[in-house]
Amino acid sequence: MSNVFHYAFKVKDLETTRKFYIDILSCNEGRSTDTWIDFDLFGNQLSAHVGDVNQKLDYCGLVDGVSVPIPHFGCLLSNSQFEQLAQRLENAQVNFIVKPQVRYEGKSGQQSTMFVLDFSGNPIEFKSFENSDEVFGS
Repeated sequence: MSNVFHYAFKVKDLETTRKFYIDILSCNEGRSTDTWIDFDLFGNQLSAHVGDVNQKLDYCGLVDGVSVPIPHFGCLLSNSQFEQLAQRLENAQVNFIVKPQVRYEGKSGQQSTMFVLDFSGNPIEFKSFENSDEVFGS
């Protein structure tokens, strides 16, 4: 197994969490109890725990002129995965907090990006680099 990222976070309930992560994002469900559930998000382990999610989003991140919420989590996808997921999110009428767009166009690190909120209000970014060798470029 390659290095898999694990992220535990809070959600308001498991029913709407399953609807978002399974029905819309197409995640596979892993282990679960009546208070948490694990998902496979593009090969990474998300662990959603029921808790207090009443937090105000802080759009303090400014990336290529666009304000983004901090903190957030997300996934790097291939170009085709990004396009397919953007279409699934649009078809499910999920509200984008940053609509699919290209960032750093024509520059090193060019990438497609989009932000959505899950049904508990957690901000999630999905992005795809034009050149995957530039993911950690400076």
